[in-house]
Amino acid sequence: MEASYALNTFYLLMSGALVMLMALGFSMLEAGLVRSKNTVEILTKNVTLYAIACIMYMLVGYDLMYGSPEGGIIPSVTPLFSFMSMTVSNDYSLAAVNAGEADYAKAADFFFQVVFVATAMSVVSGAIAERMKLWSFIFFAVVMTSFIYPIQGYWKWGEGFLHQLGFLDFAGSGVVHLAGATAALTGVMLLGARLHKFSADGHINAIPGANLPLATLGTFLLWFGWFGFNGGSQLLASTVVDSNTVAMIFVNTNMAAAGGLVAATMMSRFLFGKADLTMILNGALAGLVAITAEPSTPSPIFATLIGSVGGILVIFAILGLDKLRLDDPVGAISVHGVVGIWGLLAVPLTNPTASFKSQLIGIVVIFSWVFVTSLVTWFVIKLIFGLRVSEEEEYEGLDLSECGMEAYPEFVKN
Repeated sequence: MEASYALNTFYLLMSGALVMLMALGFSMLEAGLVRSKNTVEILTKNVTLYAIACIMYMLVGYDLMYGSPEGGIIPSVTPLFSFMSMTVSNDYSLAAVNAGEADYAKAADFFFQVVFVATAMSVVSGAIAERMKLWSFIFFAVVMTSFIYPIQGYWKWGEGFLHQLGFLDFAGSGVVHLAGATAALTGVMLLGARLHKFSADGHINAIPGANLPLATLGTFLLWFGWFGFNGGSQLLASTVVDSNTVAMIFVNTNMAAAGGLVAATMMSRFLFGKADLTMILNGALAGLVAITAEPSTPSPIFATLIGSVGGILVIFAILGLDKLRLDDPVGAISVHGVVGIWGLLAVPLTNPTASFKSQLIGIVVIFSWVFVTSLVTWFVIKLIFGLRVSEEEEYEGLDLSECGMEAYPEFVKN
């Protein structure tokens, strides 16, 4: 038992470290897809949100999400502020491990879960890029990571009512990605589009990112980190069954990303006559989001097909949001929201224990909760602090107005 406990704990910690690498992936992806005059500001948002997620989830989020194993809709407030005072002596004892009461350390579970919270918040940062006040974003991050995310996470992963209804979401197509995308959607709705993105006559103006090599690096880092995201969600690796399942999860995660990328490449060639790199990168990410809801039960070919559908969906979702005049500079709402829904709906195709009814209920509940609470939070922040920088500050770039420095001071701003 001790050996299994040690192996599972180590596996969970290393998986969490891989997921933390996704914070770097999001940073590089977003820095590459915004204009150079906003690079410092978007990097500041990404490193800050990670730290805020860690602190707020330690203070209250983890206890809200996992402190009520009895289930239901409203989590108990009894365990609040309990994890923040945890020590080595408060973790599982040798006697508890030998009695089969624990498979891995509590602290390892916290570390693995906290990097998921940061991932959900990272989705928001890209969608509202290039025009939101830095401190308004930070205030929202505090609420999102301490309250909004943990409550809906409790409903599924904390054994709340969605779990009891049979809703399945293995690694977070809904709990993480749809939640993050929904919060981003409300922010974009209240914030409005970037200057000159949409013309008065309805024309959509492309605003190219400053550094596509950086965006490509970010995509590969996310792809790599996703093996911890999905593989670690098995939680155990100490038995033959668990080891075989982890291996299949790694294979299916990789194949879904490949399928999404190839499908997006072909679709962009069909629609635009060119291989659009930004669409291709989002196609890979869409494949990863799609398979996240259930990466263990599909065969590799079916995982590839699930990812391929995601890669096609994301292109039409990005184009559709533009037509709705919703400005998402990095395509986050499409990648994580629209394709997150597809991933959840695809679960019953390979997992016989899932039903479309329970999956639809989960989608509606997560979207509704995050949409309403995020909209209220953004609106309160807007009333008190404002959300958007001035036109002059947006024109000059948020690097100077929000951070007082430039990412590329030796070059002329574009």
